[in-house]
Amino acid sequence: MKVLQVINSLSSGGAEKLVTDLCIAYQKQGVDVELALLNGQQTAFMERLVRIDPNIKIHVLGDGGDMYSPKHIFKLRKLLNQYDIVHVHLFPSFYWVGFATFLGNTRAKLFYTEHNTTNRRRNHTLLKHIDKIIYKRYTKIISISDAVHKNLQEHLGGLKNLVFQINNGIDLKEVNSAKPYDKPELGFDENAILLLQVSSFTPQKDQKTLIQSLLHLPESTQLILVGDGPLRTEQEKLADSLKLSDRVHFYGLRNDVPRLLKTVDVVILSSNFEGLSLSCVEGLASGKPFMAADVPGLTEVVQGHGILFPKGDHKSLALNITKLLENEEHYKTTVEKCMARSKDFDIEDMVKGYLQSYTKALKSKEEH
Repeated sequence: MKVLQVINSLSSGGAEKLVTDLCIAYQKQGVDVELALLNGQQTAFMERLVRIDPNIKIHVLGDGGDMYSPKHIFKLRKLLNQYDIVHVHLFPSFYWVGFATFLGNTRAKLFYTEHNTTNRRRNHTLLKHIDKIIYKRYTKIISISDAVHKNLQEHLGGLKNLVFQINNGIDLKEVNSAKPYDKPELGFDENAILLLQVSSFTPQKDQKTLIQSLLHLPESTQLILVGDGPLRTEQEKLADSLKLSDRVHFYGLRNDVPRLLKTVDVVILSSNFEGLSLSCVEGLASGKPFMAADVPGLTEVVQGHGILFPKGDHKSLALNITKLLENEEHYKTTVEKCMARSKDFDIEDMVKGYLQSYTKALKSKEEH
């Protein structure tokens, strides 16, 4: 079986991490996997992929901000018939591969993973119609969580039979075996309370609420924000305007996230909406209490295990943090529940589900 993974880039983000982990896992399973990137700029995830398995072939289709150029349709068209399976992630890769199939018969079976509960195209009359045309070009659409599955089926209407669910997963062993830093190694006092959020700086995420929560927490509480993106400067200005620059630490992209998770006191994901965030699963598996905004894509994963707070409510977030830190039994119980929940999202189960779906699609092709 020869598989091509297609994604916009390997910049920061859950989908990008997922594709990196999938490529590594597939190679270990003996699957011949290659990767196509609309933007092939060097990133932390690309460095990790090359370091762990330099034998994975990477097709770089562009090297800058031209992801939205229709020229990618023709570049992708040349690749499609070289593989048994072409698995696509994110927009606009989703459109460009779909449009490429109109240029001639396609040998490969096409899969698309839907990573979010919603997007702006669904509220645009013309794009909503184009969406459905493109979805029809794919053999199967994979949803990554209950909320994503439900919303996508509603969006597709009569095409909902194309959709099936495989929950996102992470390498639980990597997180569980990570060695924590001593806080002074990171420049913090040993008694500092450390909060951590790992996420891109995009409209989907809500670092603003987390930054504002520090106004209601002791001076010893410090916030680490891992990730990058177009809204990072805006959040840096917010921290400065609130006179919190000495308590909010922007770490950028990191390769040591498992170690950071093990070092901090509380892991948080403040967001406006999610699919099934890998940062969420990492938080659950971290061995620390995990808190998340009560929004689609997070609620059904965290409820009854970690702690949910109302979206955008920095006072409630701060109150929940305080309750955790002041009640040792509450802290311990929350950690235990989070760890138990994380076992539902093991990358081994995810990879098994993907490979079984590929095999089934290829078998169906042979029968016809």
